[in-house]
Amino acid sequence: MKIALIDSGNGLLAAAAAVHRLRPDADLVLSSDPETMPWGPRTPEDVIAQALNCARAAAAHRPDALIVACNTASVHALAAIRAELEPGLPVIGTVPAIKPAAVGGGPFAIWATPATTGSPYQRGLIRDFASGVRVTEVPCPGLADAVQHADAAGIDAAVAAAAALTPRDVRAVVLGCTHYELVAERIRGAVQPLLRPSDEPLALHGSAEAVAAQALRRIGSAPAPDAEPSGTLTVLLSGREAALEPSSLTYAEGRSLSAVGAVRP
Repeated sequence: MKIALIDSGNGLLAAAAAVHRLRPDADLVLSSDPETMPWGPRTPEDVIAQALNCARAAAAHRPDALIVACNTASVHALAAIRAELEPGLPVIGTVPAIKPAAVGGGPFAIWATPATTGSPYQRGLIRDFASGVRVTEVPCPGLADAVQHADAAGIDAAVAAAAALTPRDVRAVVLGCTHYELVAERIRGAVQPLLRPSDEPLALHGSAEAVAAQALRRIGSAPAPDAEPSGTLTVLLSGREAALEPSSLTYAEGRSLSAVGAVRP
């Protein structure tokens, strides 16, 4: 079994690590283009072009499924990628976890890139899945870029700025960018002390686990977390085989993937 993932950069690490936890025997292909990151401020046409380049590079390795592990690419490029690669290659997009946050009750906040915050796409998800629940959209300028480059000071500054915009009575935060999942506990640590006293700890809702599980369902495979860890890892940067970037290894997800099979080359 081989699962490929694409993103502009480190945002794919969370979903890739989730796939590895569910199926340690799966081969992984990580296709990104950090030189073009971030994709959020780019035009939809540019996002489509960049995402298609990453998808084509991944598809050349003949995976069984392709995960678009990027919210921005899923908004703008998912249809184009599916039109080119399906039905031969199942393509799974990433959607902010607004529905499970709403099921858990409100109020809650959605942290997302400035381009996604207030967008018709995100507003549509709120309308469809969180009607009647008080939702606050919180823009996080610079956070994805800081996470990509493992800029600790930049991460702390962006998280603190977003925490200051988060209402004090929220029960949950939806992580509306896959990069944010890599610093989930830093987000919790910044927001929790600012909230009104409550018996319930702050809930964080990411997409990685759900996307990984959906990829397995699409190819008719079940989770097997106890399987022999025989999977391999292929890293593609701008279509060329490489090793994981040093910034990837600053995150637990990246370090866990570095031990998957033989990192090529």
